[in-house]
Amino acid sequence: QVQLVESGGGGVQPGGSLRLSCAASGFTFRTYAIYWYRQVPGKERELVARISSDGVATMYADSVEGGFTISRDNAKNLVYLQMDSLQSETTAMYYCKRAGFSRFGQGTQITVSS
Repeated sequence: QVQLVESGGGGVQPGGSLRLSCAASGFTFRTYAIYWYRQVPGKERELVARISSDGVATMYADSVEGGFTISRDNAKNLVYLQMDSLQSETTAMYYCKRAGFSRFGQGTQITVSS
């Protein structure tokens, strides 16, 4: 079955960087776009970035444009989210999701704090 597993979260100081990974299995990875979302308690889940199936086309939310970079490795069934110049408002649970599939992975927590 479709499975997505996020990793790479943790605590980081403001201005720091993290790279999240999303490991996919159970489907033909190279044929699907992948999304990264984030959610803060009490707020709706927010779309952060999207990458096309071939990795050529990317999209970012205005709130992260310039600070986040999404990429993928279709040979390894992995999607990455490079996050630079992190600020406290980046703190959230981050999830990946496959296009056309309603469920999210279990998420990975990022906490930006001094």
